[in-house]
Amino acid sequence: MRTSFKNISVIGDGGWGTTLAIHLAKKGLSVTLWSAFAPYAQQMQRTRQNPKFLAGIPIPRSINITQTLHEAINDCDLIVFATPSQYAREVLSEIKKCNYAQKPFLSVVKGIDSKKLTRMSQLIHEMLGTVPLAVLSGPTIAIEVAKGSPSTAVIASRNADLAKKLQRTFNSPAFRIYTNSDMIGVEIGGSIKNIIAIACGVCDGLGFGTNTKAAILSRGLAEMARLGEVLGATKHTFFGLSGLGDLATTCFSPNSRNRQVGEKLGQGKKIKDILAGMKNVAEGVPTAKAVYQLSRRYRIAMPITEEVFRVLYKGKDPRNAVTALMCRRLKPE
Repeated sequence: MRTSFKNISVIGDGGWGTTLAIHLAKKGLSVTLWSAFAPYAQQMQRTRQNPKFLAGIPIPRSINITQTLHEAINDCDLIVFATPSQYAREVLSEIKKCNYAQKPFLSVVKGIDSKKLTRMSQLIHEMLGTVPLAVLSGPTIAIEVAKGSPSTAVIASRNADLAKKLQRTFNSPAFRIYTNSDMIGVEIGGSIKNIIAIACGVCDGLGFGTNTKAAILSRGLAEMARLGEVLGATKHTFFGLSGLGDLATTCFSPNSRNRQVGEKLGQGKKIKDILAGMKNVAEGVPTAKAVYQLSRRYRIAMPITEEVFRVLYKGKDPRNAVTALMCRRLKPE
């Protein structure tokens, strides 16, 4: 068995997908980057830049950029799935037409399928059958990883050999990779942290201080673990890179798209106007609706998630949402 994968296709040209493609190419691996939009793929192939999603970072000429899924899928030995969650089902339906059989998938998507309220690994298995599968998550703001800032992430799989092989493939002196067997916990942490980041952004927009954000982060972590355990995750996972680590990064980083969305909401802007002005996808917006529905399904108390849902989808005033959280019935921590 090879110690790492050699021919890798990254499905999705967003900031994170492009960053991982560049990272792997710099390690000397053969990389193909797929874009859903032919004109933009051709522009990137020509200019070696991704101005929409990863401005200022050059794309190595060794990376093949294509708009054809068959070209991306047929000759690779690893598929890195980096499509935003709201488009994942559509893209997977097209991958079904390609030669994907028995090729390992690594999902790097941080979101929940809105149709069936399933994690991305569940959606991949639903659409493609029992392909070898792992997930990657952690405190990874794309632009920081792309610039070589020391970063860490975790790869989770029920197949320990696959996890270790992926670990060797992605690990570098600037990008340290750990392994884990708790796919559920890693995916839930990577998804819910975006909702909590929106709440922290609201606090920024309202002009509140560090006390407020720390409270939101701490109680948000409790919500994350509460849902995760009900779904079968290990509680310990939420205190690691894909839980607390990713949560802290996304809630405090000025580059966090989800925190930016919340900040603009706190400043009085409407969600439709905020999203219309964004080039990148803020996964926390659709995820808030999906996780709110999960909390109702399993009767789990997730008050921060509920208030974010009401601000995003019911037009609730952000200041009133904060008041509602502060005036809840008193209870032990």
